[in-house]
Amino acid sequence: MPIRSPAHAAFGEAVRGIRKQRGISQESLALICGLDRTYISDIERGARNPSLTNIFKIAAAFDISPAEIFARAQERIERDGT
Repeated sequence: MPIRSPAHAAFGEAVRGIRKQRGISQESLALICGLDRTYISDIERGARNPSLTNIFKIAAAFDISPAEIFARAQERIERDGT
């Protein structure tokens, strides 16, 4: 699947960055969230448009607010100018 938009790519990069900082595999994150590993992979690549429900599940798995993920995504957008 191709990248949906720069915003999707930025959100995915934020999720990937947090996941890697915490030393969590995609499979482990998916299990914690009750989602499929390929869905997590697609989000991280910017190929999926995650629902609000799934954004909250991912944030809860990281024990952070969804706002923190969006803030990281916004930083990337501002850094890259997209």
